[in-house]
Amino acid sequence: MSRNDAAPGTVTAPPGRIRRMLSHLYVQCLIAVLLGAAVGGLWPSVGADLKPLGDGFIALVKMFIAPIIFCTVVHGIASMGNARAVGRVSLKALVYFEVLTTVAMVIGLVVVNVVKPGSGLHIDLSTLSAKGLPPEATTAHEGFAEFLLAIVPATLVSALTGNEILPVLLVSVLFGFGLHAAGEAGLGIARGIEKVSTVLFTLIRWIMRLAPIGAFGSMAFTIGNYGLGTLRHLGLLVGSFWLTALFFVLVVLGTVMRLNGLRLLPFLRYIKEELLIVLGTSSTEPVLPRMMAKLQHAGASKPVVGITLPAGYSFNLDGTAIYLTMGSVFLAQALGIDLSLTQQVTMLAVMLLTSKGAAGVTGSGFIALAATLSAVPHVPVAALALIFGIDRFMSEARALTSLVGNGVATLAVARWEGELDEDRAKAVLRGEIPYAPAPAPPAVPAEPGPKETPAPTRDPVPAAS
Repeated sequence: MSRNDAAPGTVTAPPGRIRRMLSHLYVQCLIAVLLGAAVGGLWPSVGADLKPLGDGFIALVKMFIAPIIFCTVVHGIASMGNARAVGRVSLKALVYFEVLTTVAMVIGLVVVNVVKPGSGLHIDLSTLSAKGLPPEATTAHEGFAEFLLAIVPATLVSALTGNEILPVLLVSVLFGFGLHAAGEAGLGIARGIEKVSTVLFTLIRWIMRLAPIGAFGSMAFTIGNYGLGTLRHLGLLVGSFWLTALFFVLVVLGTVMRLNGLRLLPFLRYIKEELLIVLGTSSTEPVLPRMMAKLQHAGASKPVVGITLPAGYSFNLDGTAIYLTMGSVFLAQALGIDLSLTQQVTMLAVMLLTSKGAAGVTGSGFIALAATLSAVPHVPVAALALIFGIDRFMSEARALTSLVGNGVATLAVARWEGELDEDRAKAVLRGEIPYAPAPAPPAVPAEPGPKETPAPTRDPVPAAS
C-alpha cells in the first residue's frame, strides 16, 4: 500500500520533515547520548572501550581554542575606539564573576548543611587510600603567587601551544593593545587576524559535525565504566548537587537575566545544541567557539564577548563553585568531622582561589577540590577516594551550570557596558532572527587602500558558528 493509500486515521510523518529534524545538531547529539547510555548499560566493556571517541573529539576542538581566543580578543581590542573600554569591561567582568561565584558557593554550603548527605556513613579514615586517585590530586598545589606567575607564558608563542586559557588571554590583550596603539601600522595586521579567525571558525564548523560521535563515546564510557548502579550508593549527594545546580540556574541566573531585560528559558532554548554537546562530553571547551558566535549573533559586541566569555572559563565556574563547597563538607560529614562555621568560611575563602584557572574540561572540578583540601587541614585529601567513582556523574552538572553561567555573564556585562543590542537580543531569543552557520567565505578580494576605516566593533551576524 502506498503512502497515499494509508488507512484513514493513520498518521505518517513526511520523510522531508524527519530529514530536517535529524539535520539539527542538537537532535543528533540527543540520539547519540541515548545510544551511548544504552551501549554502556547493555555492554559495559564495549562502552568503556569507546572513551577514545569522546577524548578525540575534545582534543580536536581544543586544538583550535587558543588561536580562536587570540584572534577574537586581538581583533576586538584593535577595533575598539577607546582602549580604556577594554580595562573597564575586564573590571566589570571580574566583579560579576566574584559576586556570582560567591553566591554559588554560599548556596552549596547551605544545601549541604541542611541535607547532610554524608551524615551517618561513619567512614574510617584508615581504610581510605590515595593510591587510586589521579596523580594531579595528590601533588602539591600552587599558592597565590605561583598562580599569578603561571599566567605569564615562557614565550609569546608558548601561550598558544599550552593548555591554559589565562596565558592566552594575557598575550591576546597585550597584542591587541599593541595593534591599537600602532595606528595604521596595526590596522592591516588586525584585518589579517580577522580573516584568520574566519578560517578557524569554518574549520570548527566542520569539526562540530563530529559532536554526536564524541557525545556517544563519552556517554558510553561513563555508563560502561562506572555503571548505573554507582548512582545508588551516593545518590543523595549526586541528586542534591544536581538539584542545587538547577536551583542556581533557574533562580539566580534567571534573576540576572530578568534584571537585564531578558528571559532565561528562551536563552536555554537558543543554546540547546551546546547544552547537549556539553551533556555528552562533560566539557564546556568544545562549545566555546560556537558560544562566542551565538552571543555575537544575539547582539553582544565582539570585544565584550571576546574578553568576557573566555575569561569566564577560568574565573566564573559556577558549577565547580557549588561542587567545591558541597564536596568538601560531604567528605567531612562522611568522616565524622564536625566543621565549625569559621572553618567552613575559611574553606570558602580558599575555594575562591582554587576555583580559578580550572579549565572547563572533564575532571577539573575534582582536581580543584583536591587543591582545596590540600590547602586547608580540616579534611584529608585521601577522603577524595569516597567520591572519585561518582565524580563523573556530577561533572555534567558542573559543566552545564558553568556554560549557562558564562553565557548569562557575557550578556549581563555587555548590557552593563552598553554594548548589547537589546532589541536584537530579544528578537533572537524569541526565534525571530534564527542563528544559522554562515556559508564558506568567498574568495578574498584585493587588499583595500590604507584609508579604509576599521571594522565595526559589533558583528550582528557572525561569520561562522
